[in-house]
Amino acid sequence: MAQRVKLSTIGEALGLSTATVSLALRDSPLVADVTRERIKEAARELGYIYNRRAASLRTSRSGIVGVCVHDVMNPFYGEILKSIESELDRHRQTFILCNHHDDLSKQRSFTDTLLQLGADGAILSPALGTPAADIRLAEENGLPVILIARTIEGAGVEGFRGDDAYGMGLAVDHLVSLGHRSIAMIGGTRATSTGREREAGYRAGLERGGIAFRPEWRIEGPRDRHSGFASASEFLALPERPTAIVCFSDLVALGVMYGLARGGVRPGIDVAVVGYDDIEEAEIAMPPLTTVSNGQSEVGERSASALLQRLQGVEAAERTTLIEPQLRVRQSCGAPLPR
Repeated sequence: MAQRVKLSTIGEALGLSTATVSLALRDSPLVADVTRERIKEAARELGYIYNRRAASLRTSRSGIVGVCVHDVMNPFYGEILKSIESELDRHRQTFILCNHHDDLSKQRSFTDTLLQLGADGAILSPALGTPAADIRLAEENGLPVILIARTIEGAGVEGFRGDDAYGMGLAVDHLVSLGHRSIAMIGGTRATSTGREREAGYRAGLERGGIAFRPEWRIEGPRDRHSGFASASEFLALPERPTAIVCFSDLVALGVMYGLARGGVRPGIDVAVVGYDDIEEAEIAMPPLTTVSNGQSEVGERSASALLQRLQGVEAAERTTLIEPQLRVRQSCGAPLPR
């Protein structure tokens, strides 16, 4: 078996102390940039592998953070993860990722694994049905948790998400300002905080516009393109078809627009469509999708920063920070056509 390359081996090769080599490999500002790069190059050439297990014994930190979301294939979560990774990278933290797909047992198994690995913390967009007791159990066993996108009442930890009620209200207010008086909402479920808040914003917007809520115009469930596409048939079959639709997410809205077009209805002309999240695809959709920017990058950056502060000894803050959404007006909604 080949002998493991040690820090002292690198130091001897370069004529430097083991302490200097150690500082350089941990990106310490105490080592000059030129020296640091020379040490790293020598470490690569000699085949040095950082012993994370030994380091964790010395520091009581693993350098590992767990991140668990519904589905990384959803661009909404992809944009959040990009910001989380960037912030953690700056502090030499590595994250491992889990997609729970709203499977509570999978989320619990991942949390157990993090505890077994001695992970430093977790950033979690909780699965449907996650009880507050699960979050408290992780915290009591030394795993700090930050919530994103969805929050859990009574969890006792910090959370970051967009102000969903306000954002959906922006979408409805915009449609009302264009003259729409019959507005449907497609997608989401009241089983999540996000679904409840966005429906509350929809209803509040209708009320501000003096428009009565109609249960048949609230089509629950869809959360992706395929289910959005399928829901378009249900919408087109309504006896009294609304002139506008606000959607739970951009993915739902894109699926709805495909479904409307398949049914011979022109999105943005015959029926106004508004999405939510402002994913990158929204701007290049056909037609370009009017949507609500939900601050995904800020959610990711601030959640990672909050966890890093916890790791520095800052006490847990039992609060949810709401990021203010912004309306992005494009071509998928106009004034209602004369009837």
